[in-house]
Amino acid sequence: MSIGADSAQQDIAATRYEKVERALHRNDDPHLRSCKAVVGYRIHAKDGEIGHVESMLVDEETWAVRYLVVNTSNWWIGHKVLVAPEWSTDIDWAEERVTIHLTRQSIKDAPPYDSDAELSREHETSLYAHHGQTGYWQDSDLALSPV
Repeated sequence: MSIGADSAQQDIAATRYEKVERALHRNDDPHLRSCKAVVGYRIHAKDGEIGHVESMLVDEETWAVRYLVVNTSNWWIGHKVLVAPEWSTDIDWAEERVTIHLTRQSIKDAPPYDSDAELSREHETSLYAHHGQTGYWQDSDLALSPV
């Protein structure tokens, strides 16, 4: 068998695979995205970029995404902060960017996030108060439904 025939067979197999994948996802909701898709997205504050999404914290009871863990190392070395999804104003899927309605200074002054420590309500209260926001646990719409 020649190299050209191998290449043609690979092309046919790839085309079949693509058709099967499209068929499997034909009825998917185009508004649903995997949480993994957002990991790595840049975070843009009102006045400039602050870092990227490193991971997310999910409420174990409601499965709501409560926080984006933002790594600010490309702007402010060695600092991680939490950003609530409701503080975002836009997610640009094509540009892989999340825009939030906070300033860089507000993020810089925010309580740091320590992934080795358990997240307490006290820490959450401090975080929301720092940003002048109402806690999701105080807002019945946010407390009961996934974000």
